[in-house]
Amino acid sequence: MKSQRYDDRIDADTRISNLEVIGLVGRSLRFLWPLRRLASLKFALMLLSLVPLFFYPFLPKIIVDHVILARTFDSTEIPFPPHIEPFVSFLSGKTPMEIMVSVVVFGLALLLLFSKTKTEIEVAMAQGEDSATQSENAMNAGHGNSGSLLGVLEALIQVRISQGLTNLLRTRLFKHMSRLPMTTLNDQRTGDTIYRVMYDSPMIPGLCYQILFYPLLLILSSSISIYLLYFSYSEVLPEIVFSAACLVPIALIITIPLSALARHLQQDSRSAGSATTNSMEESLSQIEAVQSLGGMTKEIEEFSHRSQESYLRFRLIKILEIALVFLSLMLIVALLFYGARVVGNLIIDGVMSPGDFWVIGGLIFQLGGAAFSIGAIWITIQGNVAAVRRVFFFFDLETEEERADQTTLKSFERSIEFEDVSFSYPGGSRVISNFTTTMRKGKLIAMVGPTGSGKTTLAQMLPGYLIPTSGRILFDGVDLRQVNLDSLREQVSYVFQEHLLLSESIRDNLLLANPKAEDDQIQRALEVSGSIDFVNGMPNGLDTILGRSGDTLSVGQQQRLSIARGLLRDTPILILDEPTASLDLVTEQTLISNLLDKLSDRLVIIIAHRLSTIRMADEILFFNDGRLEDSGTHEELISKDDSPYRQFVELQRG
Repeated sequence: MKSQRYDDRIDADTRISNLEVIGLVGRSLRFLWPLRRLASLKFALMLLSLVPLFFYPFLPKIIVDHVILARTFDSTEIPFPPHIEPFVSFLSGKTPMEIMVSVVVFGLALLLLFSKTKTEIEVAMAQGEDSATQSENAMNAGHGNSGSLLGVLEALIQVRISQGLTNLLRTRLFKHMSRLPMTTLNDQRTGDTIYRVMYDSPMIPGLCYQILFYPLLLILSSSISIYLLYFSYSEVLPEIVFSAACLVPIALIITIPLSALARHLQQDSRSAGSATTNSMEESLSQIEAVQSLGGMTKEIEEFSHRSQESYLRFRLIKILEIALVFLSLMLIVALLFYGARVVGNLIIDGVMSPGDFWVIGGLIFQLGGAAFSIGAIWITIQGNVAAVRRVFFFFDLETEEERADQTTLKSFERSIEFEDVSFSYPGGSRVISNFTTTMRKGKLIAMVGPTGSGKTTLAQMLPGYLIPTSGRILFDGVDLRQVNLDSLREQVSYVFQEHLLLSESIRDNLLLANPKAEDDQIQRALEVSGSIDFVNGMPNGLDTILGRSGDTLSVGQQQRLSIARGLLRDTPILILDEPTASLDLVTEQTLISNLLDKLSDRLVIIIAHRLSTIRMADEILFFNDGRLEDSGTHEELISKDDSPYRQFVELQRG
């Protein structure tokens, strides 16, 4: 089922089966391996929390029968379980007050060591039904199955596990997504990417707990309750014991068929939430265009609509949860009423004592809660599965690092050869057709042509951002497809047409290209790019903090600073995409002259439209409609009457 409803362009087929859910669960559990020691310790502490279940149901019976009613321990035929017998033997022959004191002391000891009250530790954030606050709480939450010091320790261990798992998954996901092919990233919305990394990733700890720890804990606690019922009451109340034992299968029969619905609701909820994030991110990142075009009202309405859609999905999930809770409570109450009637008659007949009523009621209530929890686990994890599926979807996309038979490119010494290179974007749009040429080190190559003729696409193949659909690109004789991309990009600096500056200091922006650069290298790059004067004139010089995307600088200053950053990498191949588009003629001439003087030992490729920039090139490649139509020096091409380049120049001159 393909859908564009929630902005999902790549991840459009979101429906999965229960079998696929099991596969996702298995992959999630593997992330626990690095934290296996903490997980084992938590599991051991969880098992210790079960100890009170063996004793608590029978303490009220002792108080009612042998303290309040002052009965002797041999006055009933209902047997105590073997583990209670030593305590009963200790109490035999004591007065009601002595029995009461002994029970209180024993109960307090259990309370101090294992307290049945659960311990919860989590971030101090008010949690709603939205995925954002739930995710933030999920990665900082810790739950202990007792309220004692052991429970506090268990909760703190879970906090460590939750944070460790989330950090591990987030880091791996961010690394993986940053290495996806450019064609994939161009189709993926930024808001959705942020949502997956920040809000979907933290749900994996909950999935691990709910599928590994809690089911086993609930099964063990249910087994303990059934064992206690069977041992003491199987002869007098076989129907109650049988009905109680059936609670778990009944809960599973009711809840498992609803898992697909829950999963679909959770997936739609998260997709709607990421669409809301998309709307906000895109509007704010393009706020100048939105405001200048008078589009604020439309954008606000769009954000409001998507936000309301997100809230609707949350409400549908809550309705399903409430329905399940109501149904489970009705089953428990029905069994309690039935048990109360049967037990009441047996008490009146003298077969059972009043204390047995509290034992049976407590065990049924405890078993009913555990049975519902077991049945609800498969429903509950669907929310986590919906989030984890969105994470693993991107893990399953092939990255640039996963190509086989890669060769490390140690240096670039001679030339780049293009052999019959063609490129088409996904969807069939052909941009480059049968391009063949050789670019030699030490040359300045200018790529010229109308907008959309394929110049930038071709340039982006050189650092491996795009891979040719057919044909070959050879770096010193080595095919691009066989080159390790990290080693390739160590040889190439690409200064994009868009000025990609960070909201950090000028120094930090420059050091992004070369973290080990010394001050003299930075000064040299600023001089060559023509940036030295305006940088020195700023209040804090290199340490001046830039605004969002460098917007505190003029467009021309941003462009020169981007060029300086590219120069600082000091690579043998430099690609400048429209480097002088925002510069005046004097600044442009200074920049190009500096480049020619300082970069004679490099291959410099310039994508440009201005004649003043183009004519200085050693070779001009003229493109039109994805094809190379002319090549040569400015003088050679301008002298040919039928040259497409000459027509392009004459059109510029008017």
